[in-house]
Amino acid sequence: MSQNQMEQLRQFSYLIGEIDAVYHEIYLRQGISDSVGKILYTICCNGGRQPLNEICRTMGLSKQTANSAIRKLEAEGSVYLESIDGKSKMVCLTPHGIHLAEETVLPVIEMEKRIYRSWTQEERQGYMDLTEKFLRDLLEKSREITERGSL
Repeated sequence: MSQNQMEQLRQFSYLIGEIDAVYHEIYLRQGISDSVGKILYTICCNGGRQPLNEICRTMGLSKQTANSAIRKLEAEGSVYLESIDGKSKMVCLTPHGIHLAEETVLPVIEMEKRIYRSWTQEERQGYMDLTEKFLRDLLEKSREITERGSL
């Protein structure tokens, strides 16, 4: 790998970390944890209710982390759980949870929408295409690591 490619890889990793840090700082200033913010975010993006397993999958949270945050939100009266079938649960916002989301994650979602709308169609498509390509390649290479035990 060339020096330029290594520098670009470092910059890419730095940018991912900085993006995560911005969201962390937003949630910290709002008095909620990152996991609570992620849970509220995904529920808000899905009409105020979301299957628990989908929250874990789409937000990259472990079941333990998600369950802990959901128990906290339940204790505050912000969410309640509905049984989907014998095993699965739906996480639903209460009126208190809707208010909490309006104060915390909905401004974040609106901020993201404004940024996204400020980009040209070509910029949006390019960003999505490259991000999806990176994810596909990352998944493929990660499988190779777990199957062979190395890169």
